[in-house]
Amino acid sequence: MYTIVCASQKGGSGKTTLSGHLAVEASRSGAGEIALIDTDPQGSLAHWWNARQAPAPHFVKAGLPDLEQALAGLHQAGIKIAVIDTPPAITQSISRVVAHADLVIVPTRPSPHDLRAVGATVDIAERHGKPVIFVINAATARARITGESAVALSQHGTVAPVIIHHRVDFAASMIDGRTVGEVVPGSASAKEISDLWFYIQERLSRLMHDPTLLPEIRPGHLAINSLLSQELPQGEDNAAEVLQAIADAPVYEGPERRGGERRGVLEARPHERRVFGRRATDQVLWGSK
Repeated sequence: MYTIVCASQKGGSGKTTLSGHLAVEASRSGAGEIALIDTDPQGSLAHWWNARQAPAPHFVKAGLPDLEQALAGLHQAGIKIAVIDTPPAITQSISRVVAHADLVIVPTRPSPHDLRAVGATVDIAERHGKPVIFVINAATARARITGESAVALSQHGTVAPVIIHHRVDFAASMIDGRTVGEVVPGSASAKEISDLWFYIQERLSRLMHDPTLLPEIRPGHLAINSLLSQELPQGEDNAAEVLQAIADAPVYEGPERRGGERRGVLEARPHERRVFGRRATDQVLWGSK
């Protein structure tokens, strides 16, 4: 069994909604038996699942003392992938959950405050030696800050080449225990979730060296071209160019990045490139240390 942990120390990042959507999409795509685990005392994911009519994915409400036992039980029950939602702002709690992760998903809104808060979550993942994927979430269409956020995040880890945009249908779908893929299957929101899950599935397959995680039918693209042409203003800056470079970069087959290393995609950028009014070399961007 493989474990995906959705973690963010900043509240409002959308990790609960993303956890539910990814678990449902994994089940719908035929990835195997999927389970959701809610470790947040607020129980938002539990309320959503209790309103859900469909039997999949499976659900477990587990506190931190019960998490290891819950994971063992799910493994014995034949669960293929467990998606865990975590509480915000409680460093020790997040750390104990991340310790069980095979992959950590860090949803981040494209704003300076959210980007600065990401550093603490990244530190936790690196302390446990866990790979991280940043997901830009709740982005505003045609906002330049979206591309700038991708540039900033790519200096510290892998950025998913699929951006989740802010739309009402995400919140509306969570009212009755469904997802956008079930409520409005042909929508742009549904496609973003589908493409994001495919990317995560491929990434997990490479990390775990398990080809059985790959879907039988693979989409030919990840909708990156339309994202660049429609969501980012062309000619205003080089954010679109950087996002394209991230999307087109060859698959990295070596060990996972550790602290202090930078992604090669940014090494050729101009030395004085600005991100949120600061140079790329300014350490205060992350607000850590």
